[in-house]
Amino acid sequence: MTTGTVLITGANRGIGRAVAAELRRRGLDVVLTARDPEQARAAAEELDTRWTDLDITDPDSVARAVRTVGAPDILLCNAGVLLDAGTEPLAVPLERVERTLRVNLLGTWRVLQEFVPAMVRRGSGHALLVSSGTTAEFGGRLFPGTPGYSLSKSALNGLTTMLAATTESTGVRVNAVNPGRVRTRMMPGPHQSPEEAARYIADVATQPHGGPTGRFFTAHSSTSQE
Repeated sequence: MTTGTVLITGANRGIGRAVAAELRRRGLDVVLTARDPEQARAAAEELDTRWTDLDITDPDSVARAVRTVGAPDILLCNAGVLLDAGTEPLAVPLERVERTLRVNLLGTWRVLQEFVPAMVRRGSGHALLVSSGTTAEFGGRLFPGTPGYSLSKSALNGLTTMLAATTESTGVRVNAVNPGRVRTRMMPGPHQSPEEAARYIADVATQPHGGPTGRFFTAHSSTSQE
């Protein structure tokens, strides 16, 4: 059984909260984070986990979280937004695209820059980025019905491979996971529940030290994709 500390961004609701509950059930020391401290506290109290406020778009907030928590054994980058559903590339308001990239790509990148170096110095750790099937890296294509979101997740996949190459042979792994379509407030249509998705994400997150890096794991396949 994998033990240690896991920090999850965007964990007050939806997939992040479900993964926090699943990893807590598996015996890990979970640090639940959210942009709103009251929401983080309330969710953590219900799940019996630790918590800290963390706004991934705010450099001071991320730096404060690093000082508070230190280097986790597992860093699960889950926080994200979907702001442009039902639009198309030639008409989507670019302000929505900018906001999407600010959170999904740059916010996650900021978290990785702050937390991963300490994991490298320690010589172990797993950074897992929650991605999406709207991208070509998971065997599909960039979905034009959510252009900013799809582009942000594809860029996140590229960041995964770059950081995996950067941390190669350090003991730190960097991977991306696509849990499939999940029923959340952000996307209420799918049949898969957050709890079902959480079990798969938790399985990928808790792979033992020495597992693969730079991979795209998808719930729709029994194998990872390189």
